[in-house]
Amino acid sequence: MKSLAGLRAIRESMHQPSNRLNNETTTRIMVGMGTCGIAAGARTVLLTVMEELATRNLQHVAVAQTGCMGMCEKEPLVEIEVDGQKTTYAYINADKARKIVLEHIVNGSPITEWVVTKS
Repeated sequence: MKSLAGLRAIRESMHQPSNRLNNETTTRIMVGMGTCGIAAGARTVLLTVMEELATRNLQHVAVAQTGCMGMCEKEPLVEIEVDGQKTTYAYINADKARKIVLEHIVNGSPITEWVVTKS
């Protein structure tokens, strides 16, 4: 777990215009933060995603929380949307979240073995 100051800095970064969902954003990351997701570790996944994006200075990526995504048994869930193409990942932890940012967001290569839905 991060320090209180670190968590506050992350929270503040979520309120910056570059991290909000808007029509100009080409890449979006949604983390399922329903009760089932939180119980499975989604809060850690969300913080890890935000840290990775900040570390890599990926300002074109918006991060948001969503409620239950309907696959409680597969939580934590992360949905990536790039140019209208949605990919949902299941059973995500902090290490997998880091790899998703690197492989899917930076390199443009979804990690197929973790994908549960794609549209």
